Amino acid sequence: MSELKIVNYPHPALRLKCQPVANIDKDVRLLAGRMLELMHAREGLGLAAPQVAQDARMIVCHFPGPDEESPGQDVIAVNPVIVDTKGKLKDREGCLSFPQLYQDILRYKSVKVQYYDLDGKLNELVSSDLHARIWQHEIDHLNGVLFIDKMGPLARFGSRHDIAKFIKAFEDDVAGGKLPAGTTALL
Repeated sequence: MSELKIVNYPHPALRLKCQPVANIDKDVRLLAGRMLELMHAREGLGLAAPQVAQDARMIVCHFPGPDEESPGQDVIAVNPVIVDTKGKLKDREGCLSFPQLYQDILRYKSVKVQYYDLDGKLNELVSSDLHARIWQHEIDHLNGVLFIDKMGPLARFGSRHDIAKFIKAFEDDVAGGKLPAGTTALL
């Protein structure tokens, strides 16, 4: 497997509707471990496979603990789905594929999620507030939905210059041949 790198908007991998993981094998475990390392190195709370240009329904998340002294919990979720939702909550959100861009996004306050762990065991849990936001954000990535798609008109207007900079940087990378391996197949 080549070097894993987070791709920035408007990389075409970010718009993929990812394929389900059919077999949890050595390659899936290796990808999950590398994604966790990369997420922590970038101080993120979640990372989805398409953000590293991989067509797989898999995410890694870090759920912070209730206080500063709690280390929190890392979760690797294969083929995750949201099966129930409750309430609404608007809060600040960012994305590792949009460095330094933050906006208030309306999400469900609580979600029930089902996913497989790396042992192939089906898990179901209910999360709320920040943890629910992380699940929703990362599962959206698996469907080619980005947090900018969830912005209201004013937030989108306020972010237009930042979004234009991402597009320009991507176009410069394409012109300069600086894209990660496998990218040209997606263009």
